[in-house]
Amino acid sequence: KLYPGVKHKVHGVHQQVWQPDMVDMVMIRENTEGLYHSLLRRMEQKAKGERDEPIVIEEFPGLEGEVEWDPRPISRKGSERVINFAFDLARHRHRKMGVPQSVTCVDKSNVTRGCRLFRGIFNEISEENPDIETHAAYIDAFTMWLMRDPEDLDVVVLPNMFGDIATDLASVLQGGLGMAASANLGPNHMMFEPVHGSAPKYTGKNVVNPIATLQSVQMMFEALAYRKKDAHLDKCADILQQAIQEHFEEGGVVTYDLGGDASTSEVGQAIADRCKTMLEKEFQ
Repeated sequence: KLYPGVKHKVHGVHQQVWQPDMVDMVMIRENTEGLYHSLLRRMEQKAKGERDEPIVIEEFPGLEGEVEWDPRPISRKGSERVINFAFDLARHRHRKMGVPQSVTCVDKSNVTRGCRLFRGIFNEISEENPDIETHAAYIDAFTMWLMRDPEDLDVVVLPNMFGDIATDLASVLQGGLGMAASANLGPNHMMFEPVHGSAPKYTGKNVVNPIATLQSVQMMFEALAYRKKDAHLDKCADILQQAIQEHFEEGGVVTYDLGGDASTSEVGQAIADRCKTMLEKEFQ
C-alpha cells in the first residue's frame, strides 16, 4: 500500500513517482517449497534432532567443486493451497475495500515444469471463480509491468523464489524495504515481520524505519480479525493504518530512507501517540 506524502528514492533523489491513490496490491508467495525447499527441510530436521537425509543426488562424482545444483519441487497440494488463498483474499478485499477483484499468476511456465504445474492449477481454480478477473505473466516480463503499471494489480500469486524477488522489488513502490510488511500464514500458526527480515548492521543505532514493523502489526490485527471474525481486531487494524496514513499526510517526521533525519523512536512514538488518541475516541 502506498501512502500520500511518501517520497521514492530514484537516482539519488527523493521524489514522488507513483500515485498513492492508484496503487494497492498484495503479493501471495508460496513459502514452503520451490528452490528453498531443501534448506527449509534441513532446518526442520535439525530442529527435530533428525539426521539430514538427502532426497536427491547432491554430488556429481568427478565434478566436485565444478557443479552444484538445487532441486525446485512444486507440488499440487502446495500450489492449490496458496492459489485458493489468493482468490479468497481478492474476494475479501473487494468486500471490505471496494477494490476491483483480480488475481495475477506470475511464473516461468514457458520454461520450467514446476511452473507449468503451478500455472495449470491456477487456470483450474480460476474456472471455479468466474466472478474474479484473472491475469498471468512470466516473471521477467512481470518485473517491468510491476514498475510501469502497478495500478493494474490487485492480488498477485507466485512460487517461492519469484515471490521472494518480486516482493523486494515491489517495496520500491512503497518507498523501500522500510515500508514493506509481510505475513507468514499457516493453517495453525502465523508470523508477521518486515519483508526484509532483520537488519543486524543497524542494531542499536535507532535509525531504521519502523513503519514496516508497524504495518506488520496492522496485518496481524487484520489476519486475526479475519480468522476469528472479531470486529474489534478489525477496528484496531483500521486505526493503525489510519494513524500511519495521517502521519504521512500531515508531514510527520521520517527516517533517512525516506529523506528525513528522524530516529526510529521518534517516528514510532509519533504514530503511537496518534493511535492512542484514536483508540481512546473509539473505545471510550
